[in-house]
Amino acid sequence: MEITNHERIDTDDRNLCKLAISELGAIYSDLNLSQEELDLLEMPKRSFIVHFPVRMDSGKNKMFVGYRVQYNDARGPAKGGIRFHPELTLDHVKDLSFLMSLKCAVVNIPFGGSKGGVVVNPKELSRNELEQVTRGYIRAIANYIGPFIDIPAPDVYTDEKIMVWILDEYERMKGEHVFAVVTGKPVELGGSKARSYSTSLGGIYVLEEAMKRMDMDKFGVSIAVQGFGNVGENAARILHDRGYKVMAVSDSKGGIINKSGLDIKAVMEHKKGTGSVLDFEGSTNITNEELLICDCDILIPAALSDQLNKDNANDVKAKMVLELANAPTTKEADDIFFDKKIMLIPDALANAGGVVVSYFEWIQNLNNDYWEEDKVLERLKKIMITAFNEVHSLCDENSCRMRKSAYQLAIKRILHAERLRGNL
Repeated sequence: MEITNHERIDTDDRNLCKLAISELGAIYSDLNLSQEELDLLEMPKRSFIVHFPVRMDSGKNKMFVGYRVQYNDARGPAKGGIRFHPELTLDHVKDLSFLMSLKCAVVNIPFGGSKGGVVVNPKELSRNELEQVTRGYIRAIANYIGPFIDIPAPDVYTDEKIMVWILDEYERMKGEHVFAVVTGKPVELGGSKARSYSTSLGGIYVLEEAMKRMDMDKFGVSIAVQGFGNVGENAARILHDRGYKVMAVSDSKGGIINKSGLDIKAVMEHKKGTGSVLDFEGSTNITNEELLICDCDILIPAALSDQLNKDNANDVKAKMVLELANAPTTKEADDIFFDKKIMLIPDALANAGGVVVSYFEWIQNLNNDYWEEDKVLERLKKIMITAFNEVHSLCDENSCRMRKSAYQLAIKRILHAERLRGNL
């Protein structure tokens, strides 16, 4: 049976939550957390369920259900995406908002974590209906969001167009311009430059810092990228532009390999014309499974979850894995990589560049001072490199996997903020 996009996204997110939760028990034990600390971590600060009517194109009203969870805001306003998905549940939103709290803490930006959305299949709506659902949802939660309360952003099946509708509806209600209420906007309406490729570039900044620790030479390594969507394609393009040899890439239909290196810009044009990277001139077609175990130095999974698992981890030849996808590596594979001394840079750190540039957008909106692209990139690089070094140092200190040290660092920071506030 063919898997729909909805099912893929739902599976990837649930695997992300499952992977994080599997780590937390051991982390809580290692940190010797008190019951008081556990209670604080295990319950969100605020959860909302809203019901709102929307007049459909048929002229009839239909009721929709929306959620918003602000898990923790001890370190700053809550931050997290809005998604439109037919299988969205409050429990799932809670898990995702907790992970956002951890991600913001890992890269040490002054945000807590939130998440929300509407139970709807946007593919079944007209453009007008989609806009009315968006505006109805924002009217329902408007009193609980804001630049210093909770700042939404794009997520699954939402984009910058929907962020503009959110901005416009919120401003209508408040009677003033409030650009900082939402991030992920077009540059013309307060968005930040470099946002479209910030996740990919943030991961590459981390990768280059990690390579220094591994004594890996830029011109001596070969790279394979699984996934040629926005994140994977941008990662491959940026690496190619910086002089790296990208020898293999893949999309949902399969992959290609050329051990001498691929011309990524030509591959992009080929995919644009044919719908796939397959059959690119001068390359050999391979499967996604073959790409994961090809003879490369650096492997970048940027597609689906659970791609690296107990069945193929022992066959992985890369010396380093950079997780740009959410939860592409299972816990069993993570353990195998640790034993094989393969450096795995976890998703909570590797793909955090997007939320960092969302933070920059928020700062620019608050100050009404918009940065040139070079400044955005310079500040992104500084934050990502600092975060990598902090996570890697803790990893060395405790002789543990980087995923565990990243979550441990995040939890320490959240609890420290709660302690300073007198909540512990």
